This record gives sequence, C-alpha cells and structure tokens, in this order.
Amino acid sequence: METSGRIATTPDALDFTVENVEKGLHQLYYDPNIENKNLAQKWLMQAQVSPQAWQFCWALLSPDKVPEIQYFGASALHTKISRYWSDIPSDQYETLKTQLFSQIACFSSGSKMVLTRLCVALASLALNTMPEVWPGAVPEMVRVFQEEGGGVDGRARCLALLELLTVLPEEFQTSRMPQYRKGQVRGALGREWGSVCPLLQQLLRQGDSPGAVKARVLRCLSSWVLLDVPLSESEGLVEDCFTALPDPELFDTAVEAIVNAISQPDSQRYVNTLLKLVPQVLSLQEQLREAVQNGDMETSHGICRIAVALGENHSRALLEQVAHWQGFLALVNMIMFCTGIPGHYPVNETTSSLTLTFWYTLQDDIMSFDCERQAVYLQVYRPVYFQLVDVLLHKAQFPSDQEYASWSSDEKEQFRIYRVDISDTLMYVYEMLGAELLSNLYEKLGRILTNTEQASSWQHTEALLYGFQSIAETIDVNYSDVIPGLIGLLLRININNVQLADTVMFTIGALAEWLADHPVMLSSVLPLVLQALGNPDLSISSVSTLKKICRECKYDLPPYASNIVAVSREVLSKQIHKTSQCMWLMQALGFLLSALHVEEILRNLHSLITPYIQQLEKLADETPNPSNKLAIIHILGLLSNLFTTLDISKQEDESGESTAPPVKTAPLPPGPNPVVVVLQQVFALIQTVLSKWLNDSQVVEAVCAIFEKSVKTLLHDFAPMVSQLSEMLGQMYSTIPQAIGGGSSRSLMEQFAEVLFSLNKHCFPLLTVWLKEALQAQGFPSTRVTTEQKDTFTQQILRERVNKRRMKDIVKEFTLVCRGLHGTEYAAEYCL
Repeated sequence: METSGRIATTPDALDFTVENVEKGLHQLYYDPNIENKNLAQKWLMQAQVSPQAWQFCWALLSPDKVPEIQYFGASALHTKISRYWSDIPSDQYETLKTQLFSQIACFSSGSKMVLTRLCVALASLALNTMPEVWPGAVPEMVRVFQEEGGGVDGRARCLALLELLTVLPEEFQTSRMPQYRKGQVRGALGREWGSVCPLLQQLLRQGDSPGAVKARVLRCLSSWVLLDVPLSESEGLVEDCFTALPDPELFDTAVEAIVNAISQPDSQRYVNTLLKLVPQVLSLQEQLREAVQNGDMETSHGICRIAVALGENHSRALLEQVAHWQGFLALVNMIMFCTGIPGHYPVNETTSSLTLTFWYTLQDDIMSFDCERQAVYLQVYRPVYFQLVDVLLHKAQFPSDQEYASWSSDEKEQFRIYRVDISDTLMYVYEMLGAELLSNLYEKLGRILTNTEQASSWQHTEALLYGFQSIAETIDVNYSDVIPGLIGLLLRININNVQLADTVMFTIGALAEWLADHPVMLSSVLPLVLQALGNPDLSISSVSTLKKICRECKYDLPPYASNIVAVSREVLSKQIHKTSQCMWLMQALGFLLSALHVEEILRNLHSLITPYIQQLEKLADETPNPSNKLAIIHILGLLSNLFTTLDISKQEDESGESTAPPVKTAPLPPGPNPVVVVLQQVFALIQTVLSKWLNDSQVVEAVCAIFEKSVKTLLHDFAPMVSQLSEMLGQMYSTIPQAIGGGSSRSLMEQFAEVLFSLNKHCFPLLTVWLKEALQAQGFPSTRVTTEQKDTFTQQILRERVNKRRMKDIVKEFTLVCRGLHGTEYAAEYCL
C-alpha cells in the first residue's frame, strides 16, 4: 500500500494486513476515481483468497469496525470455507465452528448483512462436514441458540437461528460440491427436516410470536421445501401459511412459501394432501374479490399465484380424482376469474398473464387421456374453454383512445407482448374446440357489425378480428365455411382507427393461403390493402400483408399487377415507409412479377427501377460522404430484395396447380432471364459506384448482396454474368486481401473453407495447379509454416471432396499453425 492510502500496483502491495484491507475498502467505497475503485476491488479479491485472510477476517469483525468492513471480514470467511475447504486442517473444524457460533451470537443484535454472511459461512461449514463429521448439525444449531447467555435477548437469538436455518438449504443449492457428494448432503439435509419442522410450527402457531419471527419462519419454510421435502411432511406448515395470508405483513412471504411447497415436482405424489389444499385455495376467493374491488394488485396477484401453482402443477393428478371433480372445476373457475380480472394489462393489473400457461397444461392433460375418458372431460371443459375465449378476447381489447394515449411506450410494448401471448393461447385452444370456435367468432362478429340499433366499440370488433387472425396465421382454415362470410364482414367495417386497420390488414394477410384457393375474393380485399399501403401508420401490416398475398396468390394476380406496381412505385417515391418495409415491398413485387410474361416483367421492371437507377447514377458522380452512402446502400438493398424473389423458373412447376387461366402455363420463351437483363444494364454503373467505395465494407457488402441473392434465385440462368462478376470479385478481394494464414476472423476462415470445398468439387484440376502456385512462394502465407506443412495442407485439401465439416477443420488447423497458435488454449477454444 502507498503512504497516501491508495493501493499500489507494485508486488509489495500484496501485504494483506488488517490496516491495508481497511484502506482498500475505503478506496473502493469512497474514492471518486473509477480506476482506483477497480484497482481496489481487484486487490481486495486477491486478499480474500490469500492465506492471510484467516488472520485479518476475525479482526475485521471487531465490534468497533463499521459494517462495510465487518461484512468484508464475514465474506472472506465464507470464501475460505466454501472454496478452500481442503486447506483447513480437520483438527481446526471444531474451533472454527465455535468461533462462528460466537460471532453469530454477537451479530444477532447487530448488522443484518453481516449476520447473514456469517450464517452463510457456518452453513457452508455444516455442508462440508455433514453427515460424517457433524451428523447432528441442525439439532446442535437449535440447541446452541435456545440456550440463554451472552447477553443476547431471546428474540434476537431466535431470529439469528432462523436466518441460519434459512441460508443452509440456499447455500446447498449454490454450492460447488461434486455430484456424488451433493446426493449425500441432500439426503442428510432431508433427515434434518425432522428437527426443523416442529420448531417452525411452534413459532408460527405461538400466539405471542412477533411478526418479524413469523415472517422469518415463512422464509425458512420456503427455503427448505426447495429441497423436495415431502409435501405430506410439510402439510401442517403449509396449512399454517394459509392462516397467515390475512396478515398484510406476512402475506408476501406466506404466498412464496405456499407456492414453493406445492410447485415441487415430487409433490404430485401426495394426492391426499393436494385434495386437502383445494378447499383451502378456494376459501381465498372472498379475499381475492375484495382485493380486486379495492384495487389491491399485490394481494390479487399473490392469491392468483397460489391458485395457478396448484392447478398448473397438479392438473392431471386432480383430474384423475373423479370423485372430487366439482372441487377441481371450482379451482378452474377461480383461475378463470384471475384470467379475466378487471382492468387493462399492464396498467391496471398484472395478474392475468400468470394464468395463460395453466390453460395449455389443462388442455394437454385432458387430451392425453384415452378416448373414453377424454370424451367425459371434454363434456365438462369444452364450455369452459369457450368461456376462456370470450375472456381472452375481452382482455385483448384496447383501452379507449384517450387512455391508450396516456400509456408510456413501455406499457404499450408490454400490452403488445401480452396480446401475442393471448394469440398463442387462442391458437392452442383451437386444437380442442376446432371449427366450432371459428363459427362462434364469426357469429359474434356478424352480430355486432349488422346490429343497426346499437353501435359497438371499435375495440370489440378489433378483438374478434384478432381472434380470427390468431387462428388463421397458423391453422389451416382452407376448409372453413365461415371465411367467405368473414371477407364480406371485413368490407362492412368502418375503419376509423389505426389499431383496427392494422388488425384488418393482418387478418387479410393470415388468409393469404385461403385467398390462393379462392382467388375470386382477391378483388374484394386488394383495394383495402393498396389503400392502406399509402398510410405510414399501417406500414408494417399493409406491406407484410401485400407480401403474403403476392407470395401465395401470384398466379392469380396478373390482372391486378399494373395497379399493384403503380401504387407501390408511388409509396416508394414518397418515402413514407422505413427501410425494412421498403425491402419487404420489393420482395412482394418480386413475387408478383415472377408470374408475368417476360415482356410484362421487363416493362414493369423498367418503370419500377428506372428512377432508382437514375438516382444511383447521380450518386455515383458525387464525392463520397455519409449521406450519399446511406442512399447508395438503400438503392442497392432495394434491388437485391427485388431479385431475391423474382424467379420465373418456377412458373412451369407451380402454375399447373393454380386456378389461373391456361395462358400462364405456357412454356417460357427463349432468351435471357429478365433479372440478368437488368443486371447487365446496371453492371457498369455498379462498377462505377464500387470504384469510389471499394474501401467501405458496408457498400461492398450491399453490392455483393445483389449478386449473391441473384445467383441463389437464378442458378444456371446466371451464367452470362459469371465472367463479369468474377472480375469484379477479384477487384474487391485484391483491394483488402485476407490470407488460406493471417489475422482474419473465424467467420472468414469458414468462408475460405466453403470456397475451397466448392473449387475442389467442381474445378479439381485447376485447384491442384492454383494451390501449388500459391503456396510455393517463400514465407507465404506465414513465415511460421514450413514447406512440409504446406504440402500436407495441399494433400488434405485435395483429398476432401465430400465432407464440408472436415474441410473447415483442415482450414482452421492450418490457420492456427500459420499464426503460431497450434496447441494453445486459444486453439482449443477456436476449434470448438
């Protein structure tokens, strides 16, 4: 340590004395300089694991020290016992145990954080010595703290004992002991429950026990039940927890204890105990209703957790108790109340989301029974699940416009996620309710849209549509007889709200496959989609819906193609959509154009991309700057996304299954592919752009993306472009060459291996010559690699023409040799 009181960086600073440790702690807590703080923390961590820690830790616990210093002393003790147990001589165990008991007694009326660390240290000692060295650890702990003496009052001693008993199982859960040892200690702790349980019961049932003691008892129970204590053995204590729930000071800890106890996997074996718990949970309904009525979110949340824990963890076991079916049905209805709890999530309530997994579990358990029993359960629970759909759609409703406007962005995002969870649940429920669910939703939607006497809220309409969308997105609704009527109802909706318009769009998108089988309905829905395309507030929903329609229905869209292209061109020119939606829109147009005749494709391509080519020509003449860089990348991105989906090669394969007119199945005319025509026209322009931006990786990547996506789409049709592209790639690679042995990234090595593998497979004779020429240069690719190693590498490469994984390993191995890293720890990690 330096005389100034700051920690030195020289080797003699490792003088771990009490004085130096105190200086280090002062530096850590109070020095404003962050570097000094970090230095102090590093030094103190070394001190904590040093041999000298055994000397200074006791001194730091002195009553005249401040709690921060005492805490470090207690933490050092715990570190030494938990991580360096083998360093402690066995003849010191008893002395260490006695000292810890003594310190815990001293701090039972002192700093809570120091007391906890000391308890954790003693718990670690107990875990390291049970059952052989310290077989009766828990009874001894109880006996020591029940004895009077040391000037410590009984309440403080009781709280210290409970703290010790609480951290004992917790320390076990986080300990690093070997698996075989963990099993021994778990068994020993399980046997100690016989000493803990009566003590906890006595303290909890004692009328004069202070609230702080009862709260600590409940925490202690929570800790022990996580050790898979048999539910039958903790049954009495769990019942006592229910009696503690009306006490606001004990409510949270009582809930935690009950939930932990009944959530243990092993507890399902104790069916009789579970059956006794059902009426106790049902008895909380009055307290739950009062809490909801009074806006007490904490209480309603806690009671819901209990009901869900019992139902979710034990639904099958309770379903099987046919004689008690009414009790379980009452529990299901209680959980239904929690699902439909009044208020909007997450602003007025946070409880309903807890229940969603339960409905999955119950459905799975019902459907897992044999057909005969399943039919009985479905008779009871199908009406329940129809009710659930109503409840979920009510919960999915947006609040009033005014209220929604007052929500924070975080609250809106949480509500969005909550609606997604509801959507997933509805999709799952369809598995049980089937087509009747769609009919049910259709009837409700029809009633509110055709009722001229009573206008319904847009929120109600939107929620019902959201239900349809949730199901249609993932379930095949092609055979549903309500979808034509639904399309008709969509046209009746007075869309005067962004959220409603969004859901209308997403619903149409979810029906894209159905529209492909019923193309006569396209004329009804396309105007809605194209109109929405011009609204920036509907950007994501309208563009994604158009993309789905163009992908699924492309062979039925030629009559609408010119209109779709015109509207798309207009919205793109107005720049009302974000970059990602512009890219989606180009993909949609690629799907659309794929189904047209080549002449029509070229005509539409000309009108669509000419403005961008002209803009790119202008940008290519400008001096590179950040602004025109973004514009260049944007235009290149539009082209690459268009070429990703513009694939006329699939016309013959797919159009035969379409309901489109026969003209679309005509064989493709001879001549170049439209994408190749466009690429050849813009190639010189792209080269000009590249020449100015060759050192900018983002522009280079955007250029490469055009050709990469075009190659994947065109395959053999790309042949006319190969020589030009190869020359361009050589130019790009030569600008910033990456050496088969340099400091290139791992991902680049993978790409090298891909190229070598492909060359080896398709150009074997040439690769043989190229490898020989490239590797004969002295000192290339590295001075660390010998001629023999290069020859070996060449032979390995040329032999591997089947296993791509093996080729990657060969390249990695050679890279490490070239960099002098072969056989190092880095190499071991690199090759994982």
